[in-house]
Amino acid sequence: MNKSMKIMNKSMKTRAFLIFCAVGLVPIALGYGAKPSLTLDALFGINVDTINLTHIMRAVMGLYLGMVMLWLLGAFRKSMEGPALVACAVFMLGLAVGRILSFVMDGLPHWLLIVYAVLEIALGLVAVHLLRQHRAEVGAP
Repeated sequence: MNKSMKIMNKSMKTRAFLIFCAVGLVPIALGYGAKPSLTLDALFGINVDTINLTHIMRAVMGLYLGMVMLWLLGAFRKSMEGPALVACAVFMLGLAVGRILSFVMDGLPHWLLIVYAVLEIALGLVAVHLLRQHRAEVGAP
């Protein structure tokens, strides 16, 4: 396989990865913020009964949807690929660190939140790997 085909193959992997992350985050974002009093109670037994907590959850939804937009930009605009991968790695690994801290300090939560932690670690590490490939491809440090 020639060099241009290898670069195109790496770019397609990155595109697929960023789209996968974006599509996967949309239902989580909506679950946290669209109607938090309904979804958080049904999923985790969390009673969202104040304007302040609803506001916080909707802000989290906005943050998540902002990440979705950035990742999709990175998937479809070569100039945004690197920044999207950095954002994805920081987002995923940052969430994972917070969850691990909570596991240690608070104990194990609902099984779905443990699955989220495993996915965040795996996807964060994939983002770091793809970012390293991207930087090697464009000659960045």
